[in-house]
Amino acid sequence: MNNTAKLLLIALAAGGAAGAQAQSAGSWMVLVGATKITPNVSSGDLTAPSLPHTQAAVGSSTQLSGDVAYMVNDHISIDLPLALPFKHDITGDGAIAGAGKIGDVKALPMTLLGQWRFMEPNAKFRPYLGAGLTYAKFYHAHATSTLSAITGGLPSNPTTLSIESKWAPTFQLGATLALNERWFADVSYSYTPLKTRTSLSTGQTLDITLNPSAVSLAIGYKF
Repeated sequence: MNNTAKLLLIALAAGGAAGAQAQSAGSWMVLVGATKITPNVSSGDLTAPSLPHTQAAVGSSTQLSGDVAYMVNDHISIDLPLALPFKHDITGDGAIAGAGKIGDVKALPMTLLGQWRFMEPNAKFRPYLGAGLTYAKFYHAHATSTLSAITGGLPSNPTTLSIESKWAPTFQLGATLALNERWFADVSYSYTPLKTRTSLSTGQTLDITLNPSAVSLAIGYKF
């Protein structure tokens, strides 16, 4: 877990005195907030013909997000995270670390989580653990003229790229803090071990481990 997530969880815990939010069996929760996804990249090498150790890095992205959750019983919930598409910049790394931006791609992670919520349903502070499955959809991948130049593309026939969409498990740690009987604050950290492959129109490929982590902050309403 990164330092931001740790500090947010500590802040919620500090406010966790007595209160009542009654996240009990049959309750629905709707949340709206923001999520930052940070890939923890380990890049392979672009296949030949290319300079040895031609690699890539992927930047973070923040987007409006939310959740819909249902309490199956007093401790188990099903959570469906929602978000607008994330846009990640792809930059040169390794032998082309100074090349700058070589592309970008939109990502839409579709996740379903099962969660175990600790404490009693009416506790003001409720930490939780979650696990589930994510389908990481990558689309609208765009290559820059820099990538074309590196890979031998021409103005009349520029290099294009695509990134494989993948299934992967997701693990989550979070907590809620009741603001009153209906409203609550929520913070969560999740981690998805994810590997994918980028394919270029030149026939070259690059395998990359993304392993993204995500920190979400939201305000929720229970009914």
